[in-house]
Amino acid sequence: MKKIALLSLLFTAVSFAQIQKMEPPFWWSDMNLSNVQIMFYGKNIAQNEVTVSNGIVIKDIQKTENPNYVFVTIDTKNTPAQDFVFTFKNGKKLFTKKYSLKARRANSKFRKSYDSSDMIYLIMSDRFANGNPNNDSDASVTEKADRTNPNGRHGGDITGIINNLDYIQSLGATAVWPTPLCEDNDERGSYHTYGQSDVYKIDPRFGTNEEYLKLSAELHKRGMKNILDYVTNHWGWQHWMYKDLPTYDWVHQFPGYSQSNYRMTTQFDSNASAIDTKNCVDGWFVKSMPDLNQSNPLVLNYLTQNAIWWIEYADLDGFRVDTYSYNDKEGISKWTKAITDEYPNFNIVGEVWMHNQAQMAYWQKDSKVGAIESFNSHLPSVMDFTLYDALGSVFNEDKGEWDKGMIKIYDNFTNDFLYPNINNMLVFAENHDTNRFNQMYKNDFKKYQMVMTLIATIRGIPQLYYGSEIGMAGDKGKGDGDIRHDFPGGWNGDTNNAFTKSGRTEEQNKYFDFTSKLFNWRKTADVVHFGKMMHYVPENNVYVYFRYNEKETVMVVINNSNDKQTFKTSRFTERIKNYTSGKDVLTNTSFDLKNDIAIEGKSVLILELK
Repeated sequence: MKKIALLSLLFTAVSFAQIQKMEPPFWWSDMNLSNVQIMFYGKNIAQNEVTVSNGIVIKDIQKTENPNYVFVTIDTKNTPAQDFVFTFKNGKKLFTKKYSLKARRANSKFRKSYDSSDMIYLIMSDRFANGNPNNDSDASVTEKADRTNPNGRHGGDITGIINNLDYIQSLGATAVWPTPLCEDNDERGSYHTYGQSDVYKIDPRFGTNEEYLKLSAELHKRGMKNILDYVTNHWGWQHWMYKDLPTYDWVHQFPGYSQSNYRMTTQFDSNASAIDTKNCVDGWFVKSMPDLNQSNPLVLNYLTQNAIWWIEYADLDGFRVDTYSYNDKEGISKWTKAITDEYPNFNIVGEVWMHNQAQMAYWQKDSKVGAIESFNSHLPSVMDFTLYDALGSVFNEDKGEWDKGMIKIYDNFTNDFLYPNINNMLVFAENHDTNRFNQMYKNDFKKYQMVMTLIATIRGIPQLYYGSEIGMAGDKGKGDGDIRHDFPGGWNGDTNNAFTKSGRTEEQNKYFDFTSKLFNWRKTADVVHFGKMMHYVPENNVYVYFRYNEKETVMVVINNSNDKQTFKTSRFTERIKNYTSGKDVLTNTSFDLKNDIAIEGKSVLILELK
């Protein structure tokens, strides 16, 4: 027995020395993706013969030009949850490695995702709240905390998000989207975490994998949802795999680095040259972010399994995918389909930053635009960037002209017919890559009220960027750090704690109270979540639209002129029908729909019709 125990210890020690990485680290039984490709990484590991215990079938063993990798595909179909053992043998030398198939959560496949009944709160993870100052710097990563540096690590973390979930919920938010949380070991600028160095590991400055599970659990206790910000297009140049590539073409090579031309239109332009298309799709987003080659089956499989692993492991409710339209479009469509095949109700919103509705609609699942060239992205949701474009100027255009003022908003919705699922659009006034809305409009509270009313009452899924609800501003012209300020009160010693009513200034409470009232009302407004929309051509810079279903109707009025406006309700008889009064959600003021309605300049009405 002692001899067997000694040999077991010896094999374990050799195993640790030989296998440096095993990914995915475990899998689950009863998955749609049952042929699991496990990557083993270690010095000259490909020299070994690989076998597995418990009657598990090895479907394929793939070796590459790099002997430090071996990809072993096993068939787990109809295999119950259990542990089994891989044996690696080279001549008389052998070592073993345990692998686990785990039991899935009940009804995991049909988990409910976010939809147009939700409001998403977007958090810059490093800048929201520092719940655990002890993890601000970590020996395993290069960049240490420096709150004085606008582009440095400031210490926001998962514990900080958990500690303030009640605050987020009080705003009417039902889902949280933190910017990426996986490890980013860049020597500087790593706080944004879009240049990841290990996609199976939470960055230690944010916390641990277990703490991320706790975030999901705490959200679910409150009936809220956890959205992971996933990056398929690139990794960071400090990614452990980039330092020892499995294959030369794991990343796009020119050889080495070449900059993307950012011309996403080349993905569908029938007149585009091949070289322009290549330079967009294969070019690197920036020099420190190697561009992943999704047309390589090993890469695509790795990314697919990693995404599904996080959903299952962390009990996730949805994805937001960074730079979606820069990926190899055939590869990313396969990635997206594999995830939604595994989880039919799972929502994924892609960042398709374009300025034309037809071009954005091309990227939504079952698009008639994409079907022209027999392309289907399988992507359930896209971000309404054309609406964002209009919001950046419209509230400074005080006079309604042919192409200025609220007609820009009206015109945006006239192209809704292009989208196969118009309710599944992400609508927003700003995010972590744009100028702050309050900066653009110089903290004009009336303009803030107009944009938030619009975002809260139109079709789609509203997204609020952290801090807007207390009037936070920031100028992208001064660098990204200026649009990603620390949330006041998130750090010990902050003199202004905006997480509490008593800690907020009078001005901050004005913003907060309005935002909270608006989105908490929306939370219960099924007619806004899934109802139809009818709008009217703006007159005198006043935009009127209705959200309605068989039982309810809401009338929204936005007066973007500086002057008080009076309008006749008879113009809207088609939608007012037999309703006789409307009660404003924000002020509880009632209006007689038989009479003309007056509305102050730069103000809004949200009327529930009675």
